[in-house]
Amino acid sequence: MPAISIIGLQWGDEGKGKIVDLLAQKADYVVRYHGGNNAGHTVVVGTKKHFFHLIPSGIFHKNTKAVISNGVILDLEVLSKEMDILEKEGINLLYKLCISPRCHLILPYHKGLDEAYENARGNNLLGTTKRGIGPAYSDKVSYNGLRVYDILDWKDFINKFTFQAKIKNKILKTFGVKAINIYKELEKLKKLRRRILPFVKDTYKVINEAANKRKNILFEGAHGIMLDLDWSPYPFATGSNTVVGSINTGSGLPVNKLNSVVGVVKAFTSRVGGGPLPTELKGRIADAIREKGGEYGTTTGRPRRIGWLDLEAVRFSCLINNVNEIVITKLDILSGLLDIKVCIGYKLNGQKVSYSECGYKELSKIKPVYKSFTGWIDDISHVRNFSDLPQECRIFINFIGKYLGVKIKFVSVGAERNANIKV
Repeated sequence: MPAISIIGLQWGDEGKGKIVDLLAQKADYVVRYHGGNNAGHTVVVGTKKHFFHLIPSGIFHKNTKAVISNGVILDLEVLSKEMDILEKEGINLLYKLCISPRCHLILPYHKGLDEAYENARGNNLLGTTKRGIGPAYSDKVSYNGLRVYDILDWKDFINKFTFQAKIKNKILKTFGVKAINIYKELEKLKKLRRRILPFVKDTYKVINEAANKRKNILFEGAHGIMLDLDWSPYPFATGSNTVVGSINTGSGLPVNKLNSVVGVVKAFTSRVGGGPLPTELKGRIADAIREKGGEYGTTTGRPRRIGWLDLEAVRFSCLINNVNEIVITKLDILSGLLDIKVCIGYKLNGQKVSYSECGYKELSKIKPVYKSFTGWIDDISHVRNFSDLPQECRIFINFIGKYLGVKIKFVSVGAERNANIKV
């Protein structure tokens, strides 16, 4: 390795969890460094599917340790449930998991505020997951946030939490959302505090000492680059920066110690929530891809919007993150389609425009420029050699690599760990 970033190059749901889990076989550490439990990843081990939102994917590997570093915002209840699942699977978390005291907390009133703000928007919904992500980040930058660090001193935390909850309850009542019961929520938080305290550790030291010893470290990105707080069609974004530079702010690892950036690209496009999706499909083809690919949110369960692969957006993601290699996922889902399209550019009012020139209004109006490919009928989910893929499939893959100017590391043709083809 030794220090590799795995990031999604689209609107999330690219299949990063599987790729992180696969590469983590050789990793000493897997690090989550941004986002919260609005992200979700699925790991398939044997016949079992495991769904996680906070704990890094690679924790199932015997020698891999999981780090939740300072850039992650934590819902302690969700974290505790994930820890329970892992311990039932026989994983010794005291050896495997550490959590930064600098992580900000998602608290009950943040979820209420998320609902209140969406209610207030009426028909102009952002489509948030209502997990309290935005309000928690808002508190963080307005100096009203509470961190894991704050629960170390419980008496002090009670005072800080009560002060914030009283303010937030007034806002909740204004928007017709039920106020939180401060006493009951503190009792819940007290139990959750006891659960996680044994795992709280200076993750900056852990990560940088590992890097200095040339240990193998995987940085697991949440969400996708098209949801980055600065580079998305804002305000249709997540609450954190998803670009590779957030590894420095979210974990403390200097950028020059990162050796490689691997981008994950789904063979088509999907997203959950509102906002522009330039290549969005409606009707029979979209429904077929959604059902075959199980395109429902890991976090929300909502059906994902479906579109053709948008290489104009993906190319921007590759450039801004200096992506060294890409992995193409869910290629098998396109089997059976007679005609497959990819977007190779945008036009607005007849003029060529790039992704970086567009805000959400422009992206909702642009006309995608498509290139069509002949599809393939064969089921490719059991293929393991590139030369055994249908010719039409190989042409499709090679075009993607050539257009992006980035080496394709491998393609994934199924959810199982071994369902991959080296290109």
